[in-house]
Amino acid sequence: MIQFLIVFATVWAMEFVAWSSHKYVMHGFGWAWHRDHHEPHDSFFERNDLYAVVGAAMSISGFMIGSPLVAGAYAWWPATWIGVGVLIYGIIYTLIHDGLVHQRWFRYVPRKGYFKRVVQAHKLHHATIGKEGGVSFGFIIALDPAKLKQELRRQREAGIAVVRDAVD
Repeated sequence: MIQFLIVFATVWAMEFVAWSSHKYVMHGFGWAWHRDHHEPHDSFFERNDLYAVVGAAMSISGFMIGSPLVAGAYAWWPATWIGVGVLIYGIIYTLIHDGLVHQRWFRYVPRKGYFKRVVQAHKLHHATIGKEGGVSFGFIIALDPAKLKQELRRQREAGIAVVRDAVD
């Protein structure tokens, strides 16, 4: 049971790791890797995909730190389950963000419910031009699209963000 709780808590915590790294790293000093995710391109792969490699390294590190084969007497068993939680979050992210939202793996447009809200929130995230401003930096937690539109309007009026015309 404790292993399940560690995995669940890690998946939940990863949403906050993803939010903060998206807002402050990807839209900050890491914009060089993230920029192509916000701009039209013809390539299947994006430089932004390097962030998935970072996530994989976090998960693998958990497995390594938790493994007596790798860490010997210094192995810390909870790290294995933290690594599992990071892996599960990565799978969720890949299937929903890359698959459902950006349709890299399959074509499906949800018409109602939670998944529609996730797609709308992320599309509103992409409504800004450039790295400044923006909304909906998280992933699993999708806020009300009407409130996100209001925030984008506020950012545009305050000169914080350049917002694409289609948002109004």
